[in-house]
Amino acid sequence: MALTKIERRNRIRKRIRKTISGNTQKPRMSVFRSNKQIYVQIIDDTAGKTLVAASSLDKEVAGKDKMKKAEQARLVGKRIASLCKDKGIETVVFDRGGYLYHGRVKQLAEGAREGGLKF
Repeated sequence: MALTKIERRNRIRKRIRKTISGNTQKPRMSVFRSNKQIYVQIIDDTAGKTLVAASSLDKEVAGKDKMKKAEQARLVGKRIASLCKDKGIETVVFDRGGYLYHGRVKQLAEGAREGGLKF
């Protein structure tokens, strides 16, 4: 029987997480995408702590009216990059969370690269 969309995503996510791990020098940038919002966290897996987080619910992003979700994702990427610069984080490992690298996930990654993050 075929996998559901959620089961397929979780299978891909587990496969990715086997190889990707963040540390203090190069933390993991984890992406979660819901139907309406997009969330991103910078995580130090060795300490088990979230260093920085941003989402499309933040005032800087949510305050913009009539914006497409892809444009919101790009703004969230730029915001997470600026927050990382404030914390002194320059390079990260990108964890797409089992989502395909296109659409909002790709826009978020490009926005973070524009903001100065390296991955």
